[in-house]
Amino acid sequence: MPDRKSVSTFPEITEPVLKFISARGKNKRVTPQPFGQGVPDDLSGLIAPEQPEIPDVSEVEAVRHFTRLSRRNFGVDQGMYPLGSCTMKYNPKISEAIAQSIAEKHPADRFAMSNVLRALAALKRYLTDICGMEGCSLWPAAGAHGELTGMLIIKKAISSKGEKRSLVLIPDTAHGTNPASCAIAGFQIKNIPSGPKGYLEAKTLKEHLTPEVAALMITNPNTLGIFEQEIREIADLLHANGSYLYMDGANLNAIMGMARPGDMGVDCMHVNLHKTFSTPHGGGGPGAGPVLVNEELEKFLPVPRIVHEPHKPFVLSYDAPESIGRVHSFLGNVSVLIKALVYIVSIGPGGICEASRTAVLNANYLKKKLSEIFDLPYETPTLHEFVLSDKNQKDAHVSTMDMAKALMDYGFHPPTVYFPLVVPGAIMIEPTETESLAELDRFAEAMKEIAELAKTDPESFHARPLMTPVARVDEVKAARSLILSWNEIKSNSL
Repeated sequence: MPDRKSVSTFPEITEPVLKFISARGKNKRVTPQPFGQGVPDDLSGLIAPEQPEIPDVSEVEAVRHFTRLSRRNFGVDQGMYPLGSCTMKYNPKISEAIAQSIAEKHPADRFAMSNVLRALAALKRYLTDICGMEGCSLWPAAGAHGELTGMLIIKKAISSKGEKRSLVLIPDTAHGTNPASCAIAGFQIKNIPSGPKGYLEAKTLKEHLTPEVAALMITNPNTLGIFEQEIREIADLLHANGSYLYMDGANLNAIMGMARPGDMGVDCMHVNLHKTFSTPHGGGGPGAGPVLVNEELEKFLPVPRIVHEPHKPFVLSYDAPESIGRVHSFLGNVSVLIKALVYIVSIGPGGICEASRTAVLNANYLKKKLSEIFDLPYETPTLHEFVLSDKNQKDAHVSTMDMAKALMDYGFHPPTVYFPLVVPGAIMIEPTETESLAELDRFAEAMKEIAELAKTDPESFHARPLMTPVARVDEVKAARSLILSWNEIKSNSL
């Protein structure tokens, strides 16, 4: 059993909140009081009767407090972030700067908005070209939102034909959000197994095809990093059955510029701009998950649509009677869309291909180095990411979680763990194309040291990490006792 004293209660706050270092008179700066005197009688009711309860601290204390907090976070600007299937790659600062330039444009300024719409129309053209699709909606606010939008489009298409198909097939190597998105759209879900080589076989799909099947929702490349090698045959089987092929395009960064989903027979898909096109990862904040469709499904795309006639401004149109309606207010998360456009334009067609090649090369370089030490459950060639397991360390009672925590002491964010579910003790690693050879080697050496330590000192793993601001947290308590606000922390006396 690990020493409980080394396990912090959750959450451990080692930096006091400003309220605890507050004391009357610490702030020597004069606080502006523009309405303290001479307030007209008709406005006096708007003045708060008491001063707000804000911490009384000096300016330097406040600055140091927030600076210390900022250093306790970890981001891709700080170090390698090999979170598998999340593509935490570097976000160019030029994209941030250009996207910021639209912040002061008012939506009612028709001329200014025409230029914004012109830029968004260009992004749509680039995405449809890269994916080989016919239509695109930029408005979904995240990948999962894109999945839901896509499934609502398919549902509308089925309904428009007078059919009542209600079943969506999802392989066991799909992203975890896929079943939830289908269920919210009103479909029933059936999980189907991938083959022994880690990809869905057409003969397996054939066994599950019935008149009830509305679609197959497949992640390609899948969460093992393996390209779905029978995708074209799978598409033909679905279409012959009157079903649609939805592709989760979250892993498009492995194939962009090299292969197009539309050419594989995909009917509908989404892309995650934060993954493939280097916008910041949402993490609960603003994201973007554009949806792309073939010609048949284009009329069902959300409104508004960007339209343009020669010699006239770009405008929005709501004239789409068969649309599924609105999925986001106004223009979605427009700054994220602009960042993606800047990324595409700045690297060009050659850069798009190069990004995919380098992402695949980096992943396979690490895979080759680490598969000599860790268990590699599938020998099938992989693309931008790969999955190891803790099988070789289990006899020493060292788990995937232990090794992920230990990696933090080497200055790396842990990889994705225990996913996909088809691999017990999975360690999913995606280095991305933005990491240097030196950083890849440093990561490989850290993993090798961890594997060696698992042999020589396995007991030490259960207390790791040892050098981070917050020690090993109680994962079970964190999962079972969600405390998300300061008031809850106070009432629970943590």
